[in-house]
Amino acid sequence: MTTSDELVVLLDESAQPIGTALKAEVHTENTLLHLAFSCHVFDADGRLLVTRRALGKKTWPGVWTNSFCGHPGPGEDIADAVVRRAEQELGMTISTPELVLPTFRYRAVDASGVVENEICPVYTAVAASTPSPRAEEVAELAWVDPLDLVAAAELTPFAFSPWITLQLPALVEAGALPSAG
Repeated sequence: MTTSDELVVLLDESAQPIGTALKAEVHTENTLLHLAFSCHVFDADGRLLVTRRALGKKTWPGVWTNSFCGHPGPGEDIADAVVRRAEQELGMTISTPELVLPTFRYRAVDASGVVENEICPVYTAVAASTPSPRAEEVAELAWVDPLDLVAAAELTPFAFSPWITLQLPALVEAGALPSAG
């Protein structure tokens, strides 16, 4: 399946599926509420993998963000979609994803006017291989101390995706961000 024919699951305000739409057509100035996910990948030392979005991305090009994001397909288990997307975007395998923020939701408008409007459960996982990201997805990556990332996002939110700036405090509150040592 190519990005142009990838379907996303549309949701009503109570998070119930109400249909599907092509991913290539859903992110506009009037984006309908849809299902997505975010994943934060840790290494064995407790460092967190952050990625810089490729400059060719439709929304928020060049900003730093969580390890990866994606959309489950219609009828696809979200945890299975997380594992699939880790391979597709980062060329890596991960441990079984752990759901840490099941009800995370956000709406943000990119400088281009494109809206993100997502119910986006947040997962963590542990790296089981070395990342080898696709250039059209990731400009660069880094393994960082999670608490240093929280501080950087607080000081320079413009350098980060809006969803990571919202997720990080929630992850701290949930006890899901270990400090690398």
